[in-house]
Amino acid sequence: MPKTLATATVDRLLHHAHIVVTDGDSYRLAQATAGKGVSPLS
Repeated sequence: MPKTLATATVDRLLHHAHIVVTDGDSYRLAQATAGKGVSPLS
């Protein structure tokens, strides 16, 4: 995807959006780095 198209797409998506900034640790990142990610189905 060209950079200009990506920029235009993000601009359109965020034009009327409410931006929510969160602070804190990521549980997914902590699990992934601890090796507790997805377990395979039997």
